[in-house]
Amino acid sequence: MAPSLLDKINTLINANLHGIVDRALASNSVQVMDEYIRQVEQNLDALEDQAATVGGTVKTLKRKYEEFASAAEKLDRDIDTLVIKGKNDLAAAAQAELNTKQQLSQEYYEQWQEQDRQYQAMLDMRLKLEARLTTIKQEREHLRALIELTEAKKVTTKTIKSLDALSNVGDEQITSLADTIRANLDKEDARLDIATRNISEEIEEAVRGGEIERQLEERRKRLGMSGGGASS
Repeated sequence: MAPSLLDKINTLINANLHGIVDRALASNSVQVMDEYIRQVEQNLDALEDQAATVGGTVKTLKRKYEEFASAAEKLDRDIDTLVIKGKNDLAAAAQAELNTKQQLSQEYYEQWQEQDRQYQAMLDMRLKLEARLTTIKQEREHLRALIELTEAKKVTTKTIKSLDALSNVGDEQITSLADTIRANLDKEDARLDIATRNISEEIEEAVRGGEIERQLEERRKRLGMSGGGASS
């Protein structure tokens, strides 16, 4: 059976962002992150469409429930009047109609509540998915900069091999140039270390936030609290 939209969205929400970044680093490309972003945006659009449909159904069911509940309430008062006036046949017919309206009212109420639970769950999923999308887009920019720094380091590392030979020639100008380039390389290394440290800390923070939410969800289940509650 093909996975449903909500199954796909749950998979995207629960995706290991740290693992995605690691794969991007391993391949020296942000393509894996771009693919995740594409899937999130595509499924987010589909979720919004489906949520709008369910939200419309919620409003319809609520209106139907209120109409039947109001009609049943009026009919109940009318039956009292008929009984007081001794019109038992009309009262009996009205009572039968009241029973039908009350049953329909209850059915609409249950359907309304069920659809509303689904609607609220979709809205919650949308918020979580949007948060994941924001996070991965930010990390993509950081990683892109990190890859550029890494590529620059590779180029300059190849250059320094020839500088070693140049510095042995003894020409002061060449030696000075080699020292300058080495100094620039040290500066690039420092920038690379800073960028690596920053992205590692931010990724770890994002992953740690997901771990906390997972622990809270396990606690809610243990306490018998369904639905997980809203998180700010």
